[in-house]
Amino acid sequence: MTSERELDLLIEELLADRQYDGHPLREALYLKHQQSLDQLARLERIARISDGFQSMARAQNSTLSERYHKQLRQLEKVARISDRYQDMMRDLNLALKEASTHDTLTGIANRRLLMERLREESERAQRRNEPYVLAMLDVDRFKQVNDTWGHEVGDRVLVEIGRAMEAALRQYDLCGRWGGEEFLLILPQTRLSDAAAIIERVRSDIRCLAVRIGTEALSVTASFGVAEHKPGETYSQTLSRADAALLEAKRSGRDKCEFAAV
Repeated sequence: MTSERELDLLIEELLADRQYDGHPLREALYLKHQQSLDQLARLERIARISDGFQSMARAQNSTLSERYHKQLRQLEKVARISDRYQDMMRDLNLALKEASTHDTLTGIANRRLLMERLREESERAQRRNEPYVLAMLDVDRFKQVNDTWGHEVGDRVLVEIGRAMEAALRQYDLCGRWGGEEFLLILPQTRLSDAAAIIERVRSDIRCLAVRIGTEALSVTASFGVAEHKPGETYSQTLSRADAALLEAKRSGRDKCEFAAV
């Protein structure tokens, strides 16, 4: 079987042979051959256009893909920055909350947090008829500590007292700095009889503190006034009775605990 290439060569030889000039079929063969060549040229042109379009499409798709991945990388970067920002804001909010509810010197609860807890305990006492005990303590002769050793040493004493109280209390109790050298203990779900041992433990631990000053050790004591919340009274009234008991402890010799009448 003659191939297309061989047929093309045969036709070209016949058309080039001068002996066939004037032959009635030569003109028809020539026209048919030219038509085939024109069709082939058009097909080749269409193929080139198609190849160019496909190359352009591939390049465009590649560009779109690169742009997509670039945008994706930028979004991932933004997401990481956003996550870090949210973590930073969360830490900042926690720090702000801590600063607003805790004493800057001792690190224990400040007056604001103590007041919030007092309101909560009073509401719980009204709903469930559960008792709680308040203990106010004042560092004995603290002014002499500041006058003799300076305020820096006085601050160290307050810090150590805060640590001693936290270590001596139960997990659900709360201690905080009420102001100056005065502290407040809140003992939830506790009767006055049960509070006595806890308060005595705190008082003993404070007496055993030894704040080092060079080669010397400074010791301090504290006086306590304790009151159990009575049904129907406000927390302010309970605080007033604890404060009055504290004043009695200071007047009657210090380094002792006075209990308000129930």
